[in-house]
Amino acid sequence: MAETVYSGSRVEPAVPRRKLPAAAWIFIAMLAGIALGYAVYVEFPDRKVAAEIAGYISIVSDVFLRLIKMLIGPLVFSTLVVGIAHIGDAASVGRVFGKALAWFLTASLVSLMLGLVLANLLQPGVNIGLPLPDASTSANLATSKFTLKDFISHLVPRSFFEAMANNEILQIVVFSMFFGVALSALGEKAKTLIHAIDELSHAMLKITGYVMKLAPLAVLAAMAATVAVNGLGILLKFAVFMGDFYLGLILLWSLLIAAGFVFLGPRVLRLMLLMREPFLLAFATASSEAAYPKILDALDRFGVRRKVSAFVMPMGYSFNLDGSMMYCTFAVLFVAQAYGIDLPIGTQVTMLLILMLTSKGMAGVPRASLVVIAATLNHFAIPEAGLLLILGVDTFLDMGRSATNAVGNSIASAVVAKWEGALMTETEAQAHLQAIEAEAAQPAHAIAE
Repeated sequence: MAETVYSGSRVEPAVPRRKLPAAAWIFIAMLAGIALGYAVYVEFPDRKVAAEIAGYISIVSDVFLRLIKMLIGPLVFSTLVVGIAHIGDAASVGRVFGKALAWFLTASLVSLMLGLVLANLLQPGVNIGLPLPDASTSANLATSKFTLKDFISHLVPRSFFEAMANNEILQIVVFSMFFGVALSALGEKAKTLIHAIDELSHAMLKITGYVMKLAPLAVLAAMAATVAVNGLGILLKFAVFMGDFYLGLILLWSLLIAAGFVFLGPRVLRLMLLMREPFLLAFATASSEAAYPKILDALDRFGVRRKVSAFVMPMGYSFNLDGSMMYCTFAVLFVAQAYGIDLPIGTQVTMLLILMLTSKGMAGVPRASLVVIAATLNHFAIPEAGLLLILGVDTFLDMGRSATNAVGNSIASAVVAKWEGALMTETEAQAHLQAIEAEAAQPAHAIAE
């Protein structure tokens, strides 16, 4: 409530103080984290000691990410079931699924091709000026996880509770689709249950709001821990490789926004403005999962109806990791170039098609893009040891990949909503935004009254 200022005989309301937006706090936390991490790196030149200190610093970010993981399963289930129940029959669900999948496959192909083209043009692995690891050395990554057979059999959960416990997003999506269609088919009989699950989704989003208050501290801790161990000097050693990769990401962002502009018009810029906080959160924590609740909130504010965003977003986390896919082709060719291995265009096209399959379902597997790359290197007889070259800077690269995944999934959800007639007009979206902000401002004790 605004304070009042007494001026003579008049009583005037005071101008409310403007708060810094959450995105600004996250950016400030990133800078503070870099400064703190560099101070630790300088003060403790012994890497073991620095790593131990970084381990304690990262407790905050680890707790934050665990809290996010705690929310992801119930949030995906509740929002997706209610969304599908509101979509209607199985045919409507299938139509939305088909449109989303068409977008994901197209975006995947563009991302993989962009990485392949840039690696051929920029030649980041040629004359890198660094000692190459012995070609017989193993990177110790389990490459057997990413076969097409395993991926397809992994789609269907053996138990819904096991999928929830392990945060298997794709399995939760499969069960939720069946559950949502069944509730829709039951009609009036399921009305009470749908309402209860809808209330669950609101409760999960409320808890998300509480957890997100820790985001700046988590970002500070994540950045500090990374810089404390690696320092900033490692970025200079890999300046060309990282510069080329981030140039590719900028081009990919431009292509995604341009594609969004084709379908959404100038409103896509409004979407990108709303995506500032989840973008920075994904970047700073190097985690796409950390940004999931905030992307869902940004899409709500943009005017994407929840019945579409709750359906498309979880799918996107398995099928639409644009930044990670671009990295796959880019990194494979980087390693091949570093070892002087020439890959003909035909071989590169084959590699791209294989990656279209093996890159699906990467979400939920730690450092999954590295696992996919290792499997691809083995398939084409390129030394897996080349991955050891980039392991030191992989966290910095993962930041860009995670942020790009957030951008790609938000645009995909908005475009599919537009195709489905589930995107509010700007006037409707503004009214919806005011309702969201009013609900967010509601104090916790008001819920119990």
